[in-house]
Amino acid sequence: MKKGINIWSFPGDMPVAECIRIAADAGFDGIELALTESGELGLDITDAKISEIRQLAADAGIEISGLATGLYWDYAMTSDDEAIRNKAISICRKQLEVARAFGVDAILVIPGGVGVDFIPGYPVVAYDVAYDRALAAIKELAADAEAAGVHIGIENVWNKFLLSPLEMRGFIDAVGSDYVGSYFDVGNVVYSGYPEHWVRILGSRIKKVHFKDYRREAGGLVGFVDLLAGDVNYPAVVEALREIGYTNYVTAEMIPPYTHHSTQIIYNTSRSIDAILNGSARS
Repeated sequence: MKKGINIWSFPGDMPVAECIRIAADAGFDGIELALTESGELGLDITDAKISEIRQLAADAGIEISGLATGLYWDYAMTSDDEAIRNKAISICRKQLEVARAFGVDAILVIPGGVGVDFIPGYPVVAYDVAYDRALAAIKELAADAEAAGVHIGIENVWNKFLLSPLEMRGFIDAVGSDYVGSYFDVGNVVYSGYPEHWVRILGSRIKKVHFKDYRREAGGLVGFVDLLAGDVNYPAVVEALREIGYTNYVTAEMIPPYTHHSTQIIYNTSRSIDAILNGSARS
């Protein structure tokens, strides 16, 4: 397995070039970027900018290992508003296009939601309606993914949707495309289950993996803590990943950032992943 870091782990105002430099300096094999509405990685990103960023990564000796986006929280494929649903689908198509240009093999997709507690005013959608809308959208997008040669990874997030590994497996199988699978987030399931169970049940459907840690007794968003500081049984998770033959990236998505010396979390996380994967931290 290769070691990655998500760009959301860095200060929000840090230029992409500096994120790449620090990720390489900390010993990561790759960095996962994220599309935004505007800015360096905006929806209007040019081919020239993509080439520039690819070259920055190559010069630093790391890969661009994935492409996420937070835009699905604003534009959901499950929305009651058809215009918003269509916008979400167009974002996914753009994400696939940019991922292909970056040479990325899979993107992170949130297929909408039933409700989201940590976003005030997030509209609630009936579960069965959300399921049907999400399934229809992802089935439509599967053809785009295949054409791009880029996999869609459905992430398990706190959206009151696809709440168990059995349901996630069933959703992916209902899409019926080898280009649609799971973007499995280890930390996101700890509040209600055991990530090693998810790994074995999803098996080869897992396209990418996010590493986080979570402390159940804290609850809510404040439960997310540094790797190895929470309740994830990482030896069991790694054992399960090896059992299913997973060899792709494990990418740390660290939230919340440190208040002071914010980039130290990048170096600490790199050492923690070394310990998780190899049984000991790199000196």
